[in-house]
Amino acid sequence: MTNLEPVTATDLRLMQGLAQRVTAARPDLVNSDASFGELAWNWGKGHAADGASWTRRLWFSGGDPVAWGWAQLPHRVRRNDGSVKDVTGAYLAHQVHPDHAGLLDEVIDWYDGTAAGLDRTVLACAADEFALTRWSAHGYGTDPAALGDTGSWTQLNERDLTDVEQPVLPDGFRFRTADQAGPQAAVRAHLDAWAPSAYTAEAYEGVRKAPGYRGDLHLLVEAPDGTMAASTIMWLDEANRTAEFEPVGTHPGHRRRGLARAMLLHGMRLARAAGATHATVACLGAPGHPQARALYYGAGFRKFTRDAPLIKTAG
Repeated sequence: MTNLEPVTATDLRLMQGLAQRVTAARPDLVNSDASFGELAWNWGKGHAADGASWTRRLWFSGGDPVAWGWAQLPHRVRRNDGSVKDVTGAYLAHQVHPDHAGLLDEVIDWYDGTAAGLDRTVLACAADEFALTRWSAHGYGTDPAALGDTGSWTQLNERDLTDVEQPVLPDGFRFRTADQAGPQAAVRAHLDAWAPSAYTAEAYEGVRKAPGYRGDLHLLVEAPDGTMAASTIMWLDEANRTAEFEPVGTHPGHRRRGLARAMLLHGMRLARAAGATHATVACLGAPGHPQARALYYGAGFRKFTRDAPLIKTAG
């Protein structure tokens, strides 16, 4: 493997800037892990614990980044229930501006060199026929483990914010923000919704430092007993007037009560007041994962794009 170059907050801002330019030009080509908000969320929650296994390269034209690759190499994940998961392969997040599509071959060559000897996975955009052709030419094929009825591939959903209905919560529940509820409540809400999880107070501090985070757009639903029953973070891309929900979760003891839908509607109304005209949210797209998809469709979202998981085995 090559010497690692850590992914810094400065790198993240450059990557987000490219995400904004690709969104403005060809939103259907934004990779699912390379959007403005997804970048901030992944870097924020992970750089303290996993940053030593990350490395990156950026390509520039006229002083602006036009392509980047972020390789995530083998590491160990420790969850809050005491379990441990060893990640033995490599994963690439990446983005290439469509006006510089030819750089994708350089990104792939860099990844192959960085992760030589490892199984390598990547998420390409299913709508990007040129990119799929280039990945195939470099020996990448569809990842069978990520496909199928219970696969891990994701779809991006979108809606406009011209007509967002008034949210309704059950009696005794109320909306809060992370600014109001505080860090401990925000972390607990995530852990309850996603257990077992590697999320920690340190990870949340990283999220708060990520470019684009706003505590007033980090929403929670508080139950009558004080439990934070649902939570989400909205990432506002002011350049494109788009709000991205990531993540969205509900406490297992409070599901099927309409809390997440009400929280999404409340969030969209806040985003509209902050200047957004459009909202996005990603979810698992395989048939065996209908719950989140039904939630988002019920809140007015519709499928926009999906990713294409690819793999190249070591050898």
